[in-house]
Amino acid sequence: MSSPVVYRTIREQIVEQLRNEVLSGELPEGQSLREQKLAARFGVSRGPIRDALLQLSQEGLLIAEPNRGVRVSGGPSLAIQPLVVDTRRRIERFALETIFESLEPADVRRLDEILAQFKAACEKGEMKEVVERDLALHRWIVERAGDADLTAMWLQVIVRMRLRYTRHKTLLEAYREHKKIVDAVRRRDKAAAVAALEANVV
Repeated sequence: MSSPVVYRTIREQIVEQLRNEVLSGELPEGQSLREQKLAARFGVSRGPIRDALLQLSQEGLLIAEPNRGVRVSGGPSLAIQPLVVDTRRRIERFALETIFESLEPADVRRLDEILAQFKAACEKGEMKEVVERDLALHRWIVERAGDADLTAMWLQVIVRMRLRYTRHKTLLEAYREHKKIVDAVRRRDKAAAVAALEANVV
């Protein structure tokens, strides 16, 4: 069964946008975020902005301090970074193995769509869009498993990572890693799909 269309609220859209900007490095560590400026940028009242900043602070991406406002936090400490990566890898592997036998042609077409968007973003060098499409592919796999707790666990982990595109010579190398996952899914090669997924999550 294919995934239903999900309509996000204004707050959820703002959260996703800001989250991607932090994860991509567009909003660097220590960057101050002002409610009034964000409200003007997104064309909304300060209410949804305040709620979005609160959620991102609870996720650990932002730090809210009395009389100092909200700023972008750093990534996980070097001590726990391997644990964070391993936890994300295990969640995504579990999701992929859970859904593999039930994947339908419509699911593969959706993965192809996300992959094509990811390639276009890589070719343009638009880092915010690259991160958005990268996470969209992985999130699709997790959400396709149909377990809200699994998705919530994944989100808690992903926001504590910084995606390491610097390990690639070009962004298209990142695209090719994801293409290996989708190609293996299309061939119905479960072992290859899992191996490609685990190799990508570092």
